[in-house]
Amino acid sequence: MKATRIRLTLLKDIRRDHWLYIMALPGILYFLLFKYWPMGGVIIAFQNFQPFTGFFGSEWVGLKHFHRLFSDPDFFMLLRNTLMLSFYQLVFAFPAPILLSLMLNELRREWFKRWIQTLVYIPHFMSWVVVVAMFFVIFESEQSLFQSWIASLGFEKFSLMMDPELFRPMYILQVIWRDSGWGTVIYLAALAAISPELYEAAKMDGAGRFRQIWHITLPGIRSTIVILLLLKISDILETSFDHVFNIVNSLTRDVGEVFDTYVYRVGLVDGQLSYATSVGLFKGVVGLILVVLANWLVKKSGEEGLY
Repeated sequence: MKATRIRLTLLKDIRRDHWLYIMALPGILYFLLFKYWPMGGVIIAFQNFQPFTGFFGSEWVGLKHFHRLFSDPDFFMLLRNTLMLSFYQLVFAFPAPILLSLMLNELRREWFKRWIQTLVYIPHFMSWVVVVAMFFVIFESEQSLFQSWIASLGFEKFSLMMDPELFRPMYILQVIWRDSGWGTVIYLAALAAISPELYEAAKMDGAGRFRQIWHITLPGIRSTIVILLLLKISDILETSFDHVFNIVNSLTRDVGEVFDTYVYRVGLVDGQLSYATSVGLFKGVVGLILVVLANWLVKKSGEEGLY
């Protein structure tokens, strides 16, 4: 009976809001076709998959590929590099759009605010290939302004993009430059929902701009920050493949090789499809555990979680 009532309620909702469901249909189909349907392919992580024999004809090997992954000398290097890049993004790149949104929100001239917003949005529409190429031209070219400036100061020219010690700072700098502007879209929308009456009351009580930001603005967007932080934590083993693949080289591999580039190298280049799938499945399971744990901690602290 309960299942019948749920079915009838769902059908009633669909009839009432049928246009909303029609508009949502392309997004639903996208996730079904490109996110959920391919999940059946993770079975090859437990097989010695051969494309010519298919899923049902390939040899079943159980946890063999996972044993190989955890015993691989490169595993801890990959885990360290991935976690370090994700940690730096949480510490430096994640707060960047929040700070940028707060500064944009303080601008009083609308034309100037829109102009600045347009400028900070533009880098997001550049591919990582273009971004990395631009940084190479700016910092690595013999005729670049940076190298000319270093030479004018009497120092010997050096490479920023080839130095393993500078790989992570350069990586984070590129992430902040490209994505901070686009990240402000969500935060500015959340800031627009804060009642102006709260600021007027704070002014009457003698609160300055910093007091208003601390006691009104930040609490007003706290739920948005928490949701985006949860999503970021779930992707802690995810790094932008395009970005890392284009910026890493033979000199920086020890500090720049991550799971995504490793999967590409062993899966597509070396043809070890089952082993590459086991690496991807390991990442997915870790991400699921982290998002469930983080969501539980957030709800324990009194905030709204993802579910």
